[in-house]
Amino acid sequence: MKFGKKYLSLHTAIVLFVCIVVILAFSVTGILISEEVTDQTRKELEQKTMNVARMVGHSPIVIEGLEQKRDQDDIRIFAKKLRELTDVRFVVVMDMKGIRKSHPDEWKIGKHFVGGDEIRALNGEEYTSIAEGTLGSSLRAFEPIYNSEGKQVGAVSVGLLLDRVQMAVAKSKQIIYVGVGLGIVVGIIGALFLAGRVKKILFGLEPSEIANLWQERDAMLESVREGIIAVDKESKIVIANAEAIRMFEKAGIQGNPIGQKVEDYMPVSHLTSVLENGKEEHDQERDMGGMTFVVNRVPVKVDDEVVGAIATFRDKTELKQLAEKLTGVKMYAEALRVKSHEFMNKLHVILGMVNIGEYDKLTLYIRQITSSYQIEVGTVSRLVKDPVLAGFLLSKMSYAREQGVKLNIQGETVLPPPKDQEVMDDIITIIGNLIDNAIEAGQVCDNTKIEVELKYDRAAFSLAVRDNNNGGIPAELREKIFKKGFSTKGENRGFGLFLVRKCTEKMGGSIHLNTNNDFTTFIVQIPYKGKEEAS
Repeated sequence: MKFGKKYLSLHTAIVLFVCIVVILAFSVTGILISEEVTDQTRKELEQKTMNVARMVGHSPIVIEGLEQKRDQDDIRIFAKKLRELTDVRFVVVMDMKGIRKSHPDEWKIGKHFVGGDEIRALNGEEYTSIAEGTLGSSLRAFEPIYNSEGKQVGAVSVGLLLDRVQMAVAKSKQIIYVGVGLGIVVGIIGALFLAGRVKKILFGLEPSEIANLWQERDAMLESVREGIIAVDKESKIVIANAEAIRMFEKAGIQGNPIGQKVEDYMPVSHLTSVLENGKEEHDQERDMGGMTFVVNRVPVKVDDEVVGAIATFRDKTELKQLAEKLTGVKMYAEALRVKSHEFMNKLHVILGMVNIGEYDKLTLYIRQITSSYQIEVGTVSRLVKDPVLAGFLLSKMSYAREQGVKLNIQGETVLPPPKDQEVMDDIITIIGNLIDNAIEAGQVCDNTKIEVELKYDRAAFSLAVRDNNNGGIPAELREKIFKKGFSTKGENRGFGLFLVRKCTEKMGGSIHLNTNNDFTTFIVQIPYKGKEEAS
């Protein structure tokens, strides 16, 4: 709420608003009720005086006294007793000439009625009026008096002084004003409690701060690359960012998800189970409309009570591409490191021979290095025409020598560069992981040999990696070794063969395992088109 150039706090604004509403409501109600009660009080007093007047007008004592059939003092005595019993100010009986037959002040009996408002009663009319008499201003009820033959023989006036009427009205108003005052006090206390409660529910935040947080939340939800949906306790979707809607539409799920039951909109979300058991679920794979998503689901808890759940979605294809790129970069970097380390060692040997003057031996050493390198380079370059893969295989041969393992690469056909250079990343991932696994297995044995055989038949590329002396792979582990995270070598391992299988499946190939106590062979076959065949 704005006040001048300043904004009132939410607590103050709520208190002021509620107090103003309560005060206005009770004030208007009090005025209306007061007017109604005032009018009702006056009517009740008028009715009371009229009832007394009717009693007097129908009394045989009064009628017979006015007809001179009995002592007129009986009228005075009867009027006095009735006045005392009914608590009215006066009961005045008059004859047809307006002469009083009774009066609270006895010395006024026999004198003419004062006020001028008795004429209508002497003419047979029943009514009430306000007039000034000998006792002061009063509310009067007039009743004509008839005898048994229907002839009017006089009239009676019963009255209450106006100050007493006003006192009765004031007393009724006082009760109303007390009630209104108590209502306003209770309303103010309620306003303070309400303001405090609202402030607590909003964690002490002002409306402007809440608006800023809402805008920031929307900006964050729309900026992340993960799809995000959130559900409430009734499993209705309350949040879905643009990325989530894009993913779902790509998977064939149409429509606005907001307000829908998550089971109806996306049956495979499993968010309902998270609401029920309150347990987190991480890195779960879910297939929807031919797409595979990696899903994380967590419950939302307030005071240890589950009030909702949130799920994040990421396209597994994107994650796999990213992982494969990182794996390929890692392998390239490792190959360069090994090659650099190997040549640095050879340079140190050459420098040492130069320093001691062993030039003949230096010449022989360089010839040996050159001959060995040319043999390796010649073998690899003859089999593989893609420079990236050829360089990678040469680096793996150097790495194997560094680890004390003999790596032999052979084949009878030539593998041309691929039509699509992107497939080379997958091939390097497959070859690199298979060779690394064989090298690691061979480090625990002596005279380990690893043979890599490459074949190409113009339609498919075949790769066989064979190692010896590892004791084979137990039958109970042969299916598990391709699962993500499974390893017998410790934690944070078990991704190499998993990536080999995923890359092979991605390219539409197959992988086979042959193993016994003497050797283990992994055979991978994948479709492959070279540039020559494509042209």
